[in-house]
Amino acid sequence: MARVTKTRKPEAVPVTSLEAMMRDHLHALAVQNYSEHTVRNRRVHIGFFLEWCNERGLSEPVEVTRPVLERYQRHLFHYRKKNGEPLSFRSQHSCLVPLRVWFRWMTRQNHILHNPASELELPRLGRALPKNLFSAGEVEQIMQLCDVADPIGLRDRAILEVLYSTGLRRLEMIQLKLYDLSLDRGLILVRQGKGKKDRYVPIGERAIAWLEKYVREGRPQLAIEPDDMTVFLTAQGEPFSRDHMTWTVKDRIDAAKLGKTGSCHLFRHTMATLMHEGGADIRYIQQMLGHEDIKTTQIYTQVAIRALQRIHAATHPGAMLDRGETPPTKAPASDAEQLSSMLAADAEDDHENNARMVFC
Repeated sequence: MARVTKTRKPEAVPVTSLEAMMRDHLHALAVQNYSEHTVRNRRVHIGFFLEWCNERGLSEPVEVTRPVLERYQRHLFHYRKKNGEPLSFRSQHSCLVPLRVWFRWMTRQNHILHNPASELELPRLGRALPKNLFSAGEVEQIMQLCDVADPIGLRDRAILEVLYSTGLRRLEMIQLKLYDLSLDRGLILVRQGKGKKDRYVPIGERAIAWLEKYVREGRPQLAIEPDDMTVFLTAQGEPFSRDHMTWTVKDRIDAAKLGKTGSCHLFRHTMATLMHEGGADIRYIQQMLGHEDIKTTQIYTQVAIRALQRIHAATHPGAMLDRGETPPTKAPASDAEQLSSMLAADAEDDHENNARMVFC
């Protein structure tokens, strides 16, 4: 009789107290209705810290003191990525903020008596416009390279037009559904944007024309059953992943050989800057971006969507079809600092979106 050999189950890796606290914290965030994206980013950043702690034999929350956190902060400062480049101060800042939130949570839950991160000084961040911005002419160069006779080229042209016209975030583009498009009204509904807030965004006539053409002619060639009504589909008929959307837009930018690098957020920042240069008040741009910076929300009141549509149509270079409109007067330079602050904060949001790539 053949001998039966029992296979041993792999031994479970012991979970340290710090790891258990991280899991409880992430679960608490999910219960409080934080987005999956936010929870995932917190897991990544806290996970990097836990790896650093494990290498130094730190496993208990009480073992993490302020000097320990300052050592970790110095580690981030001296860290070099695989390409030899250091972490930017914005990256270091993004790594440390989740730790401050986590230790504050542990203190409030009475898991520790004292918060070691309460007085941790974060790196100072400058407020500057993005290095790369497109001119209206450069945007047209990128657009013209899409082969609209091909369904993929038509899709990409529609993606670029919507990004340029509306300034939607990458994730907002990915999550767009057909029933969110009110193109007859010149509006797009952004569901559950940043902060899980819905908002309407105006879209220009040119972008509407290309989007309608894609939905009518290109999308049916890409869609497969069951169709979940996602607007932009890959060649496999599936919704885009974040990375896939990034590389799709980046490839189109690189093909134009403008010497500028970037992806979805580059169009977002370009839209805001060109509207401002065209005469748009900073408060309209703020609502267009769906930006919740406390410094601007304390100053400006909410703006009606119809007024926002009129401002968008009057100031965005690609909002209207070619009809020989007279360009509007430029906005006062006094608003430039406000716009710079908003876009810098927005760039920080974009950096957080790429948290997984920080240590690559």
